[in-house]
Amino acid sequence: MGRCSLFYVYNVWVHKTGDEVPPSTFSLTNVEEWDRFRNIDMDKEVNIIHAFENSLEKKEGRIDADKMAVLNGWRRVGSNTREALRRSSLFELIEGYEECLRAFITESTDGDLLELSIKDPFHRLLLHGVCEFYNLASDTVSDLNGTETSKTTKIKKKKRASPELPKITLSHFLRMSKEGSW
Repeated sequence: MGRCSLFYVYNVWVHKTGDEVPPSTFSLTNVEEWDRFRNIDMDKEVNIIHAFENSLEKKEGRIDADKMAVLNGWRRVGSNTREALRRSSLFELIEGYEECLRAFITESTDGDLLELSIKDPFHRLLLHGVCEFYNLASDTVSDLNGTETSKTTKIKKKKRASPELPKITLSHFLRMSKEGSW
């Protein structure tokens, strides 16, 4: 293999074989601008680098508390229930559950119990997901009333953990996720 050398002809590097090499970015810049960059005062350079590093740290370290609360609530929801919530288009139903549960959280004491009778099993699954999101304990029990069986979901605050009321609701989070803006 022969040696290939380069030579400079009018801002274009050319191999001796005649093949052109694309010009570098530096040869295309304004010389004055490049000189200002190369000849920057070292103190200014350090200040610029520190300012850039600080802005990156703020961006990386800055976590929106509201978004973190929603994500923490979402992590508490079981995977099957999460999938059901994601695929559901019953936003009004979820919003109704949320309004009821948020009122229960703010207005009840630790020993209080909220009982809801919901016949549809899918709707009960969504309710349990909303309860998990808000860190509430929920259990569905069957009641035999004569020949008819009814289901009652009993909801209470967990003993060791306080329920969270994030500013962003679950239904809003689900809408944003479906739209792709989350």
